Amino acid sequence: MAEKIKTILISQPKPSGDKSPYFDLAKKLNLKIDFRSFIHVEPVDAQEFRQQRVSILEHSAVIFTSRNAVDHFFRMCEEMRVTVPDTMKYFCISESTAYYLQKYVVYRKRKIFHGQVRFADLMDVMKKHKQEKFLLPCSDLLKPSIPKLLEDAGMSYSKAVMYRTVCSDLSDLSDVKYDMLVFFSPSGIESLFKNFPDFTQGNTRIAVFGPTTAKATIDAGLRIDVNAPNQKAPSMTMAIENYITGKA
Repeated sequence: MAEKIKTILISQPKPSGDKSPYFDLAKKLNLKIDFRSFIHVEPVDAQEFRQQRVSILEHSAVIFTSRNAVDHFFRMCEEMRVTVPDTMKYFCISESTAYYLQKYVVYRKRKIFHGQVRFADLMDVMKKHKQEKFLLPCSDLLKPSIPKLLEDAGMSYSKAVMYRTVCSDLSDLSDVKYDMLVFFSPSGIESLFKNFPDFTQGNTRIAVFGPTTAKATIDAGLRIDVNAPNQKAPSMTMAIENYITGKA
């Protein structure tokens, strides 16, 4: 059954540039891999943000968990005519997110810290700065584990919802069939059923990344065929390859 997989839909935007493990996988196994974001981000406007009663300038440090958070923090500052002081410290979830800050600030003149992709790693860095008052710009779908880690560590922080995650319109895919669908968040599963309420899995294989996505998939009554990361495959592309080649 697995050898019949020829078409795969990844529920994320197409990678920029021509280098991606998905492109390598498609070439290696002669697959047709398409990309389509099942969810997208919409801004919270300044008027709505004010209702949260969060003052940006009452904070001495900002936590960035994604590039979206960076973009929407500086957008909100601009909309509210807030001038961010040069003394503001920035704590970024990864090095690439930290470098992305160059779009908005003079990098070498700012106090910028970063973790190694996992929020728990960033917490190790933040614990050395417990005296700061942290602002956490986020979406309406913040992972519950993030506030829990901050609270368990006794951090002083404010959650600031600056953008929201919404389901994309996928109506143009109604007549398109794929052998495998790949999901990375519970929102992706929600979007699938919002767009296609009568979706039945049948022979369609479903690949999921992470425990929260897996739970949402099972709760929706779907069968999981590929679950990543796992002991044999730390990445989704590796997990898909192992499944198709029978090494799973």
